[in-house]
Amino acid sequence: MLPNLLVIEDASHSFDSSLAHQLNAGGGFRCERKVWGAIDFENLRSHSCEVVLPVTPLHAGAGAAFFRWLRKNPLRVPTLAVLHGDSNEELIHTASQVTDDFVLSPVSQVELRERLNRLLGPPVCDLDELHRGIREKLALAQIVGNDEAFVRIIAQLPSIASSDLPVLITGETGTGKELCAHSIHLLSGRSGGPFIPVDCGVIPDHLAENELFGHARGAYTDAHADQKGLVSMADSGTLFLDEIDALSQNTQSKFLRFFQESTYRPLGSERFARADVRIVAATNRNLEDMVRDKAFRSDLYFRLNVLRLHLPSLRERRGDIELMARHFVRSLSAPDSCKSISPAAIRKLENHDWPGNVREFINLLQRAVVLSGGTKIILPCHIMLPDAGNDAEDPTPNFQSARRRMIETFEQRFVTDLLRKHQGNVTHAAQKAGKDRRDFGRLIKKYGIKRGDL
Repeated sequence: MLPNLLVIEDASHSFDSSLAHQLNAGGGFRCERKVWGAIDFENLRSHSCEVVLPVTPLHAGAGAAFFRWLRKNPLRVPTLAVLHGDSNEELIHTASQVTDDFVLSPVSQVELRERLNRLLGPPVCDLDELHRGIREKLALAQIVGNDEAFVRIIAQLPSIASSDLPVLITGETGTGKELCAHSIHLLSGRSGGPFIPVDCGVIPDHLAENELFGHARGAYTDAHADQKGLVSMADSGTLFLDEIDALSQNTQSKFLRFFQESTYRPLGSERFARADVRIVAATNRNLEDMVRDKAFRSDLYFRLNVLRLHLPSLRERRGDIELMARHFVRSLSAPDSCKSISPAAIRKLENHDWPGNVREFINLLQRAVVLSGGTKIILPCHIMLPDAGNDAEDPTPNFQSARRRMIETFEQRFVTDLLRKHQGNVTHAAQKAGKDRRDFGRLIKKYGIKRGDL
């Protein structure tokens, strides 16, 4: 089925010379034409098109008025603005902020079609084919990425899984180290056994031995019964030691003995126990530096560093961001609401540095899906990047960012104060503010104002 486009043009152009006619005649699209001055912007909300193309004339305020309206009333479909080549800077700047993409006329048919196809996105079946291929080849349904270096790393997982040797996974926080460890387990001959993750960073040193190896009844005052440790729970499966760098030297030495002999002695027990466990460890620190500084045992390091994987940060594979965004938006959407994400929103994601990597990325998309409400498409306004953190790195922000911060601070305080005065009644607060209830509601969503904040 051909995509439906809505082209808004100047009435002075005949249909034969219109952009709508050119796109229709070229095939690939089905265009409906509206003229400036005869279109009700509010009706665009319910229009059944897939892309809106406002074609602005040189000396007319219709385009500027539309962009001002669009800033307050985001559509459920993407917009591609076609601006006159001599448009003033203010109009171009406004269009760049409120539309998903824009071009300056005259524009070639090839470029226009490429931009339209980018807005429409790849067919869903193509993405499904890619994901199905990943699942069939690697049995890794949750690992998403097409970056060449990343795929090369992930392609090693089946081979690594076929061995029983220790694995050391390195990489920044949030890069998916536990997901890779779990995938190794699922792809291995131990998949029928347990996968036991251990966050070494949260185990106090005086409890580490008890947590790992368990205790016998009477080992200490409150030890009323035998208790298994995490090592015993992982028997015949995989033990995943996350943040292994956090283990104290004392715990490292006790774990090393188990590593070498596969035997351990629970606290207070007179007998040694055996556990058949595959070890996968992970760290976001440089263990070589820790070994040199005597903060990590060299013998344990060499035991662990047999099969090694280094997961790249998200900023090192920005080419995957679009694929990941489309995948996660679709998977995070409700079953009855299959959402998509606009190219402008993807560009916003691609320009962020992602210090929290994939974990931060998924959390942000979860917020975007919620903030987008009943709309079918995630737009840039739904992508709530941590601007405060960015501004903190830049002590002298430019005029635009400083003004934006001041406006946002005022809006948030103003909306919160009004809601508090009207006991959370949105209708009354909107009336007092002189705003449409729907617009006022958007401000509430934008700043995440909850009843508990009032």
